[in-house]
Amino acid sequence: MDLLFVADPLEGFKTYKDSTFAMMREAARRGHGLLHCEARALGWQSGGSVVAETRRIELTGDADDWFRVVATQRTRLADTGAVLMRQDPPFDSEYFYATHLLGQAEREGARVFNKPAALREHPEKLAIMEFPQFTPPTLVTRDAAAVRAFHAEHHDVILKPLDGMGGMGIFRVGADGLNLGSIIETLNAGGTRTLMVQRYLPEIVQGDKRVLIIGGKPVPFVLARIPQGSEIRGNLAAGGKGVAQPLAARDREIAEAMGPVLAARGLLLVGLDVIGERITEINVTSPTCFQEIQQQTGFDVAAMFVDALQAAIAA
Repeated sequence: MDLLFVADPLEGFKTYKDSTFAMMREAARRGHGLLHCEARALGWQSGGSVVAETRRIELTGDADDWFRVVATQRTRLADTGAVLMRQDPPFDSEYFYATHLLGQAEREGARVFNKPAALREHPEKLAIMEFPQFTPPTLVTRDAAAVRAFHAEHHDVILKPLDGMGGMGIFRVGADGLNLGSIIETLNAGGTRTLMVQRYLPEIVQGDKRVLIIGGKPVPFVLARIPQGSEIRGNLAAGGKGVAQPLAARDREIAEAMGPVLAARGLLLVGLDVIGERITEINVTSPTCFQEIQQQTGFDVAAMFVDALQAAIAA
């Protein structure tokens, strides 16, 4: 069957670490056809179906010129075996509109993963608030006074924008409150933007662990993204070092509690960010770390994913 990947431009993929590429490679190995388009290629004309201008590709096995375009075609999304929404964040207004187009495609019979409605209902930072038993003390607000009160209570805090990605816009403020006012002004823009504040978790020095959940079940290894030098951020995009580790008992407890709940909502693939014993983010747009885990442990995350995808399509 044909699998349509809605993703960023293929020309920008770093195939040695890209998880979408790993999915494509495993799907092709099993004989599935590969289609690609960017979200901007989606369209819907009144009286018609949701379609996209797509490229049918084949993988070459070459590290640089890794794909070739076999054909370009206009594709009705409902005519594919599945649509995989793998566009990277940020979740902006255009991403939001894309989920509505994909939702219409679902109504026409398309199988979309992760489900468009679930993507909208689980903003990656806010989604943790549903599971307070697994999170650090957290505040979401526009109110500068509330942020100051939270800092006064917890003394050492992390502040971040709700729409950040790759560690962008993350600040730590210690007990002395140095620069707290300036940071609040920067993040909430005079009370016009919502921000998140969390108690600082010192376990970050051991890594910000990416716990992958596929089809409601945890991958048996995590990637601990360890801050380097004076950084407080473990994100790989911010220079963190990725070290694969077996799933710890607490990681498994969290994943097994949350996994079935999220899977039942149409989230086939989820990436939890866990620091110490607490989740700080639930990634649903395009969770990564497939290849780093496989390269370091031998566990084939992409194979587990395609197994779950095929099972979901057949269900």
